[in-house]
Amino acid sequence: MHIPDGYLSPATCAACYAGMTPAWMVAGRKVKRVVKSRYVPLLAMGAAYSFLVMMFNIPVPDGTTAHAVGAVLIAVLLGPWAAVIAVSVALLIQALLFGDGGVLAYGANALNMALVMPFVGYGAYKLTAGRCPLTACRRAVAAGVGGYAGLIAAALFAAVEFGIQPDLFHSANGTPLYAPFHLTQTIPAMLSAHMLVAGVVESALTYGVVAYLQRANVPILRINHDNVPDAAAVGPMRKELRWSWAIVGLGTMVTLAPLGLVAGGVAFGEDAPEDLDLHKYGLAVVPRGLAHYSRAWTHTIFGNYGFASGDHAGIGYVVSAIVGVIVIVVAVAVVVVLALLVRRMRTQRSLL
Repeated sequence: MHIPDGYLSPATCAACYAGMTPAWMVAGRKVKRVVKSRYVPLLAMGAAYSFLVMMFNIPVPDGTTAHAVGAVLIAVLLGPWAAVIAVSVALLIQALLFGDGGVLAYGANALNMALVMPFVGYGAYKLTAGRCPLTACRRAVAAGVGGYAGLIAAALFAAVEFGIQPDLFHSANGTPLYAPFHLTQTIPAMLSAHMLVAGVVESALTYGVVAYLQRANVPILRINHDNVPDAAAVGPMRKELRWSWAIVGLGTMVTLAPLGLVAGGVAFGEDAPEDLDLHKYGLAVVPRGLAHYSRAWTHTIFGNYGFASGDHAGIGYVVSAIVGVIVIVVAVAVVVVLALLVRRMRTQRSLL
């Protein structure tokens, strides 16, 4: 679902950045609940989880791949505005360090996966859960439903962004300048991959984590559910926050990261220009704009999550996972510190 540079026009990229800018600003203000010192590690772990889960590519029957995102799980635990920040940080690190998703297209990827997905998914979760107790089975099922709905919504947005390009941006003879896929191609391709495969995985992961926390660490769930009753608890209730489950989980994901290499091919719409099947889309050459902007960012450290030489792919994938987690944790800490500094400056100004 990561849109590379060149597939969207500069105008589309600018519009997505314009749409995300106020969302990032609001998220910085709304998330102050969870930037209290005791919750910062959870926000960082949420961003790291999103980064890692996106490294696990899942094979799709048509020969492409898809992946989960983790945005709705973060929204359930910390609220959708926290998910905006966590997933945005993960996407930014992916684009800058690993070339996964474009830098020009970062606004579009953030719009789809860091804004649309957590809010649609969280809305579906709230609607399905209703006022049921925090530890009720229905609430875990609702989280799974939210994960599925959020991912499908994000995929639909990406499909529309791809599909409008040939109609809006083309040469005088009608040749597409950027993505050559029309809506009749993008919507079925994106929705089938995510409705049948990635959405099911996203749902299962979201359900599984929430169901586990209901039994092992209810205080984590309580962070974003102040007014939800604890009745119908399954097992003893703990009062303290416990982080070991998250650390062990992230460590396991890092260790298993090479499994993301098992799926052959790439996701729909993520081909490099030289790999694009021109005949399939009725083209004689790579679209001019796609060829021009596809190299907008060439400063990745571990391109495609591996070493520059291409050797030892499994080791390179694990190293990329470790580096990504470390950088994301630091980046989240920086974002939190900046948010607190801005809030303090505003407070001081109001007192003058």
